[in-house]
Formats: sequence, structure tokens, C-alpha cells
Amino acid sequence: MHHRGQGRRRLTYLREEQARKAKRQVIFKRAEQYVNEYKKAEREEIRLKRQAKANGDFYVPAQPKVYFVMRIKGINNIAPKPRKILQLLRLLQINNGVFVKVTKATSEMLLRVEPYITYGEPNLKTVRELIYKRGYGKVNKQRIPLSSNQIIEESLGKYGIISIEDVVHEIVTAGPHFKQVSNFLWPFKLSNPLGGSRPRKFKQFIEGGELGKREHFINDLVRKAN
Repeated sequence: MHHRGQGRRRLTYLREEQARKAKRQVIFKRAEQYVNEYKKAEREEIRLKRQAKANGDFYVPAQPKVYFVMRIKGINNIAPKPRKILQLLRLLQINNGVFVKVTKATSEMLLRVEPYITYGEPNLKTVRELIYKRGYGKVNKQRIPLSSNQIIEESLGKYGIISIEDVVHEIVTAGPHFKQVSNFLWPFKLSNPLGGSRPRKFKQFIEGGELGKREHFINDLVRKAN
């Protein structure tokens, strides 16, 4: 009986090990596919820029799919409507940041809270660095560091998202499960990107301030704050 029990345990262990190995291969293969996909998109953008230049046109980039939104002002004396929007965005503290899918509704929401936020289109490098360096998941209402793919699989596996690179890909591409992934990610806690000593300029970014839409310049800000 003892030997039979040992044999069963051994068989179970081997099966689990096989399953783990197969999963590692899937994760590796997907990561490779993502790299190829990102490179292809980059090459296509370079081609379109060159084509526009050759034709004497201005290059008009595609509309952004995702914004990174960062709270940079105001805790006190906020009117109820903007306060509600900031709560919906989960931007409860200064220097908190979240990924938001760009839609007509979210764009209108962001306009209403522009006096308290800055936002723009994050590139792949920014998304990846934020998730790897500052990424925490919401597991049973707890803030858990993304220290292993297992944490991701347990929360998002039902959507086919089983690794940290799957999370990055879903955010970058504004994939079909963007909402679930974004809600799983705890709001990012960043440091003050403008330095403690320098007074913040609470004017619009286009007027030389810090507030509102800053397009691709959000990447520079995140780099300083990450």
C-alpha cells in the first residue's frame, strides 16, 4: 500500500511538472509573438512617416487607443462631479496613475477632470516599465506585487491571460479584456515627477504648465516618476 501511494504521488508530480513545462512553453512562444508584433507595428509607422515625407505631407499618427492618466493636483474642495469621476478612475491620491481605454465617454470624463490630472499616450516601453517596476494586482481586495505569473493566471486565466507579458500586451493593444486587466492592476503609485522643491505649474501643458493632455510627452513624465 505504501509503495502504491508513493507511485501515485510520483505520477501526480510528473503530470504537474509536464503541465508546468507546457505552460512555460506557451508563455515563451506568446512573448516571442508579441515581440514580432511590436516590431512589425514599429516598422510600419516608420514606413508611413517616410511615405508622408516623400509625398510632402504631414504624418498623422493613428488615434491613441490607450491613455496613461496621472493625478497631479487637488484633494480638497473638489466639486461633487469631478470628485465622482476621479473616484471612478480610481485616482484617489496625488501621483496615482491608471491606464484608460480611449473612447468618447472616457475622453469626455478626462476633459471634466483636466484641472486635476495629466494624461497622454504611453508607448510600449512605458507600459512595460510601469507594470514590471510598479505593478501590483488586486487579489481578494489586497494589493499584491506581481512577483510571479501564477498570481496573474489565478486572477485572469479565465480570459486567457496567464503571464505578465500577456498583461502588457492587453494594455498596449487595448485588447478585448482591457477592462478586466486594468481593474486587476492596482493604481500605480508614482513619485513626484517634478521634484519636491519646484512649485507645480497648474496651467495647461500646452501653456507651459503640467495639467491636461500631453500626448506622447506623458512618457517623459512617467520616466521621471517611475
